[in-house]
Amino acid sequence: MKKRMEVAAVGVIEIILILVVLIALVLIFKEQLTSLINDIFSKINTNATKIIN
Repeated sequence: MKKRMEVAAVGVIEIILILVVLIALVLIFKEQLTSLINDIFSKINTNATKIIN
């Protein structure tokens, strides 16, 4: 029983560490990600207008 709880605790710690790394990466590359997303939506909007007209 104790062994099973230890394994579960290790899994939770791994998930928390992965989330911390992902959040850190988003914060580090926030400006680049925002620029990329704005570019993508701009192209989608332009192409959608071409299709409608």
